[in-house]
Amino acid sequence: MGLDPGLRRLALGTLLAAYPGPVPPDWAVDLVGEGLAGHTLFGTNVHDPAQVAASTATLRAARSDVLIAIDEEGGDVTRLAHATGSPYPGNAALGAIGDVALTRRVHEAIGAELATLGITVNLAPTVDVNSADDNPVIGTRSFGADPVKVAAHAAAAVAGLQAAGVAACAKHFPGHGATVADSHYELPTVDVPVDVLRERDLPPFAAVVAAGVRAVMTAHIRVPVLTGDGPATFSRAVLVDLLRGEYGFTGTIVTDALEMKGAAVAAGGVGPAAVRALAAGADLLCIGAQVDAELVEQVAAEIVTALGDGRLDRARVEEAAGRAADLAAWTRAAGSVEAAPTDLGYAAARRAVRVEGVLTGLDRPLVVQLHSTSTIAEGRVPWGLGPHLAEAEELRVVAAETDPATLRGLAGDRPIVLVGRHLHRLPGAADLVTALAAQHPVAVVEMGWPAQWRPVGVRAFVTTYGASHANGRAAAEALGLAG
Repeated sequence: MGLDPGLRRLALGTLLAAYPGPVPPDWAVDLVGEGLAGHTLFGTNVHDPAQVAASTATLRAARSDVLIAIDEEGGDVTRLAHATGSPYPGNAALGAIGDVALTRRVHEAIGAELATLGITVNLAPTVDVNSADDNPVIGTRSFGADPVKVAAHAAAAVAGLQAAGVAACAKHFPGHGATVADSHYELPTVDVPVDVLRERDLPPFAAVVAAGVRAVMTAHIRVPVLTGDGPATFSRAVLVDLLRGEYGFTGTIVTDALEMKGAAVAAGGVGPAAVRALAAGADLLCIGAQVDAELVEQVAAEIVTALGDGRLDRARVEEAAGRAADLAAWTRAAGSVEAAPTDLGYAAARRAVRVEGVLTGLDRPLVVQLHSTSTIAEGRVPWGLGPHLAEAEELRVVAAETDPATLRGLAGDRPIVLVGRHLHRLPGAADLVTALAAQHPVAVVEMGWPAQWRPVGVRAFVTTYGASHANGRAAAEALGLAG
């Protein structure tokens, strides 16, 4: 016996799905016509601008108010530029520059590009305060470690995106910046009193609510004082009492991907996670990236079953679907802005570069890029100085597997420029840099979160606050190596 059509449509109205490949398959289009709130685009859905615009037009033909979302943060998290790296610096670089007006312009430019392609919701900005140097998933996605600065830039980013007619979705409430675990793989814990959250993690969310942000994304993190043993995504104390009650948010509460281990394992699967998130007060449920028609139907069926067995109240689901529809209505009514100058992001990235030490005596270096893994949020996006080098030779090595003497032999009388991300916590990196610098002219380019670590004996320590295409070019220019 099939699902009640009215209840199925109601359930679908709370779901943000996804599909594989550059062309929306029939099932993805059909579900939109049957009431699915919308789809999130990932790198696998993006080949070129004309193709993306055609995909969004196909989805919109099925229903004009479909939500089409994407994670386009700029910096290290980009979907549109996943093949090359973003032409914009990310939040850490913008925070380091400290120009709130520039932050607004950059995000307005990102929004204008999304709007031109028919994308209506940006699952950005990240407004977490990165208070933990070893945070494995936020890092350069954050505007910084100072709540007041992060709040100011967060509000500017939201204003810029929404001026371009794209709904902003600030994330990850109530703050993922103090974690040293990645919620894609496990359930991180932030075990602090509520007063610490109010002083350290929550000011940026208060700022974006005041700035009129249309959506806020939940975090799959455990905050025992508020959430008990479960994640914030399943906590009414967080979503209703804190976000709506204390901070006055009236927009759409969006979940982080329910396929992530921080949610799915805690609930016993994506379907049960959807039910728990709705019951807690979430409105629009991101299923994740690995989605097919069967999974969408399973989640919708779980919601309908929960309406029948008392786990969910119909009024709550109608409220959620209504808020998702309100978000879509806002995006349809929003205006647009003109495209930004093409050099905006590159000019901004240049302003973010910080040089400690001296860059003289580094002519014709051997450039050595130290391999580092990417987070799921980042994906496998190219990074480094390679695309921007004029004549310098470049090697790519694994720090923990590299002999300093071998590198010195390859370099000969040339200086060495070591390029890496999060070098303070990359296995083998600190020892390699120290050993090289003791006997050879060395400069270090840190393209991740810089932390407090500085190697002894290097000629220069260059910080870019991100690894986007724009950051890479800015570093190469600073070193005098750009073509």
